[in-house]
Amino acid sequence: MSSRLTTAGEENPLIDSGKIKLLGVKMEKENHGLSETETLQPIPDRLVVLTFDDGNKSDYTYVGPLLKRYGFGATFFITEGLNFLNNKAHYLTWEEIRQLHDEGFEIGNHTRHHKHTNTQSKSELLADLIHIDKRCEAYGIPVPETFGYPADCRGPEAIEALSEKGYRFARRGIGPEFPFHPEGGRGPVYDPDVYHPLVIPSSIPGPNYKFEDLVWAVDQAKDGKIAVLTFHGVPALEHPWVDVPPEQFETYMNYLRDNGCTVIALRDLAKYVDTSETTGKSITYWP
Repeated sequence: MSSRLTTAGEENPLIDSGKIKLLGVKMEKENHGLSETETLQPIPDRLVVLTFDDGNKSDYTYVGPLLKRYGFGATFFITEGLNFLNNKAHYLTWEEIRQLHDEGFEIGNHTRHHKHTNTQSKSELLADLIHIDKRCEAYGIPVPETFGYPADCRGPEAIEALSEKGYRFARRGIGPEFPFHPEGGRGPVYDPDVYHPLVIPSSIPGPNYKFEDLVWAVDQAKDGKIAVLTFHGVPALEHPWVDVPPEQFETYMNYLRDNGCTVIALRDLAKYVDTSETTGKSITYWP
């Protein structure tokens, strides 16, 4: 289903149950889940989710083409915060983001301003989310159905806002289960039987993350558990504390390819994970 923006009250025969209504706008989301006749697929061992935060220029110039060659899926979480609007040598243009979508990658929401969501009111966060929705719509990109927490910060109001807005999945970082390190590190494996789908943990490659940490993360992805990785720039030109050099990144991707990993975008978890059953699932706030 294609996406378009309509004003509140305007009727559109293409709008179906995927419609949402917030702050005077109606937006449609593409359906990347299961049809009514399909069932969830069993989670294979070595299932890996790749995500990339902040809209670094390398998403388009290096990461996307490499992943395309390997047949890997990925989610690119876009914000207009940081220096996105001012430094197009380091950050994507919206035309480049559209091209990533056209190549089959997922575009996710990372908020307008990249603020820590645990410091925002629900209405402020919703406005930030809707801004990115509208930017996507303006460039023919589907309204995002997944979210990445800026700086991993989250509180009760943020999760309430995401739930109200209809997000299927939201990815966080390593805390509180693993000690925070500003240059990345190991994080929990995602167990859908344990974690709420709006608080999916991940590991964060960076200067504090080595090849053996990637091997460790993949080794955890078995018996129904999923490895989720949060990258930033390859390289991250403005944020060296989350930088991954291209040669190191290619080594990581070669390992995933050579060891039979299934590598997907965050949205593709809908093929494996039932998001309707959330009672008792773990929700953590950080910091």
